[in-house]
Amino acid sequence: MLSIVLAMIAILAIAGAVVVYVAYPHRGEEVPHTPWVGEAMRKSVDALPTLDNQRAREEHSARR
Repeated sequence: MLSIVLAMIAILAIAGAVVVYVAYPHRGEEVPHTPWVGEAMRKSVDALPTLDNQRAREEHSARR
């Protein structure tokens, strides 16, 4: 029972983070009352690899 409760709390926390990201930093706005949250989210998203970044890296390495 405890593992189900912990899993649900983790799922709700992740869902809340996604909602906050989509509502504010993704649209270029600051998160109200906690601007450091938006900055942290932007940094973490910028650090993740995307298909565009991978494609650019592959093209750059193919040119060498």
